[in-house]
Order: sequence, then structure tokens, then C-alpha cells
Amino acid sequence: MSEEGVTTLDGKKILLFGKWDTEEVKVRDMSLKPYICLKPTLAPHTEGRHEKGRFLKAKVPIVERLINQMMRPGRNAGKKFLATNIVKRALELIELKTGQNPIQVLVWAIENASPREETTRVVYGGILYHVSVDVSPQRRVDLALRSICEGARNAAFNNPKPIEECLADEIISAAYGDTASYALRRKEETERIAQAAR
Repeated sequence: MSEEGVTTLDGKKILLFGKWDTEEVKVRDMSLKPYICLKPTLAPHTEGRHEKGRFLKAKVPIVERLINQMMRPGRNAGKKFLATNIVKRALELIELKTGQNPIQVLVWAIENASPREETTRVVYGGILYHVSVDVSPQRRVDLALRSICEGARNAAFNNPKPIEECLADEIISAAYGDTASYALRRKEETERIAQAAR
């Protein structure tokens, strides 16, 4: 390992899946920067080291967090190798369609799809109120990843189009602000409800 921690023993750069450089990726939203981990890794698999400590998921590579979200519902639960292959093929499709570094496109999608405001329930005098609150940066990243994966799953359900293509399309449309994106519609709906509850 070199001093910077970006090269392997044989002097080559560590690239995600041996293809993409995470070092050139820039996070525009300064509040999300500490919570989007772009540490160079060959394979995004930390083996659950973050489970033991509070807020340690901020140290998990962002691509691995996307993979973990793809494992969420019952049918794919625990099949990390399958989820990794889905995300890897989706990243390849993103690179083909946009010509950009797919991790940069994913970061743009997370920045665009993360809601800034939502509602919480407050019981006051036996009456339940919905109150508008700001969303913490960590939760913003969580909600963005969740809605991107949910949108891809919904698009692939009862559809001959494979989930890799649906995930790639969802990430691209969220990154470039396309109204067809499920994640962006979900964000706008959350913010609209929060604005009404002010």
C-alpha cells in the first residue's frame, strides 16, 4: 500500500470492480459529503463490519449500500452475489448510455432524489399532529437509495425488461432530473406533504 492508500501492492490503482475510479467522483451537496463514502475498493463488500456501531454505515461504500438495498424484499433477501451482479451490470449500462463514470451518475441521482423536508407525528394533548421537520443528511441518503431501488423493482415487476436495465434507467433519470423517475416523484411528494404540514 502506498501513503495515499489508493494503490495496491503492485502499484496499480484500486478501481471498483476493476473498472471505475471512485477518486474522481465529486459530491456537489456539501451536507451529504460525509455520508457518501467513495473510499477506493475492488469489491464492495465490508462483511457487515458497520453493524456493531452507531452511524458507521456512513463508512460503507455507497455502491455497497445500493447493493444492500437491492437485497431488501423477501425474494432477494440474503442473495448478495445476485444483487452485486445486478448493480454491476446496471453500472455498465449507465456507462454505455451516458459515457460518464457511473459512480458519479449514482452520486448525482442520490443528491437529486434525497428529500430535504418530511413530516413526523407529534401527539399533543391526546391529538395527533403531523409536523414538518428537516431531514438529517444520513437519512436523506437512506431515503434516496431506498426510493431508487423501489422504483427499479416496480418498473421490473411484470415486465420483460430485466431489473439491471430498470435500475440503470432509474439512476440516469434521477441523476438528470427526468420527471419519469420514481425517486424524484417520491421526493417531490414528501416535500409537498411537509410543506402543507408547516
